[in-house]
Amino acid sequence: MSTADNINDAWDFGFTAVTLEELDIIQETTSKLEESDAESRELQTRLDAVYKAIQPLLNNLKKDPAKDYLYWKGEERMRQIEAFSDHLDSLYLGK
Repeated sequence: MSTADNINDAWDFGFTAVTLEELDIIQETTSKLEESDAESRELQTRLDAVYKAIQPLLNNLKKDPAKDYLYWKGEERMRQIEAFSDHLDSLYLGK
């Protein structure tokens, strides 16, 4: 290996020359990746919210397994179910 080769290796600044077409492709790909990453984070946040909404319901249902029945007055039950359903809809739709 010649001295010139050693000097070139020593001063590699870590960049590569590209054409304008290659640069456009890189920028487009980077933009798509950033959008996908943002969508992924938003969906994970919504999924976490759905989990946090459902977990208390399941915990309440598990509280007393010795009892065969749940007592939940009809009017109150319907109000709570409708409110929870609306809440899940808003999480699912991202509102």
